[in-house]
Amino acid sequence: MLQQTSFGCCHQTGCAGSGGSTCGGKLKMAQPESTVINTHVKQKDPSEALVIAVTTRAIFDLEEEHKLYLEKGKEEYTRHQQANQDKLLLPGTAFAFIQAAQYVNEKILESNPAEKNLFDILVLSNNSPESGVRIVNSAKHYGLEISKFCFVSDEDSTQYLKSHSVKLFLSADRTDVCNALQRGVSAALVFQQDVQAPSTPLRVVFDGDAVLFSDETDQVFREQGLEGAVQYERVMEAVPMGEGPLKAFAMHLGKIRKKFSQEESPIRTYLVTARSGRDMGIRAIKTLREWGLAIDEAFFMDGAPKGPILAQIQPHIFFDDGLHNIHGAQDVGVPSAWVPSCC
Repeated sequence: MLQQTSFGCCHQTGCAGSGGSTCGGKLKMAQPESTVINTHVKQKDPSEALVIAVTTRAIFDLEEEHKLYLEKGKEEYTRHQQANQDKLLLPGTAFAFIQAAQYVNEKILESNPAEKNLFDILVLSNNSPESGVRIVNSAKHYGLEISKFCFVSDEDSTQYLKSHSVKLFLSADRTDVCNALQRGVSAALVFQQDVQAPSTPLRVVFDGDAVLFSDETDQVFREQGLEGAVQYERVMEAVPMGEGPLKAFAMHLGKIRKKFSQEESPIRTYLVTARSGRDMGIRAIKTLREWGLAIDEAFFMDGAPKGPILAQIQPHIFFDDGLHNIHGAQDVGVPSAWVPSCC
């Protein structure tokens, strides 16, 4: 049984819904699927908000607990979490990103208290509600404005993403990420890493091919080499590229960014791509223009390592489909999220 904390929660059964009633005293979590609603956070309209779902291992450092889960099983993991429910969890890879999104909400509401196009954060966990008190307590301690904590017993928790209107899903489990991508939800895999907490504003870096854009040119490169890819881009220069797995999220992010002038925006977005600006950059820029997606800065690396420029940008999150680029970013303390092109 979950003890209600001063976090201000109410409980509902069934992850797909958004209603629920306020509880007094205790929260009974007898059902296999439960959502804890944070009543201290104003609930957003999911049709208007940019809903981001994160797993517990993405937002908190639970690597030791995950190891226990794998070695000793679910029951031992649950006992451990219950015994340590008042012991705070350390921040995970996506923690700073969620904090920065919260900062953006504050700036939006300062400008327009009635605005509905906000970030809305929910936690999605495959674990039982009984092990969730520690998660809720840690979020409360850090002041994270998480609107819902969804505890599901299903093997594939991503089936609930669309019912919650999720626009971005961050998980430390590759199967979860692949399932989300196959459901048409922008998703990426985060690895536990040492992170140098960046300051505001929210800074998000996207790779181009197979992330923002489709992987059509990557396929040409694999089949015909660099010269073939360059020639393909010249022929297709006036044709916008197809959309990649994170385009939908980027467009929603851009919609929020447009509420501010460039000088006052609490959001900065970047394109850091292996493309060369001379031979392959024009089509990328034209595609962004066609989409109406404004990017603050674009870096065409021409195959050079991305780590040094990422170290200068200090983003809250960096999305890339290349593991070598993810590792390079991790080496300089940049929170990174891998978008797998093959699932």
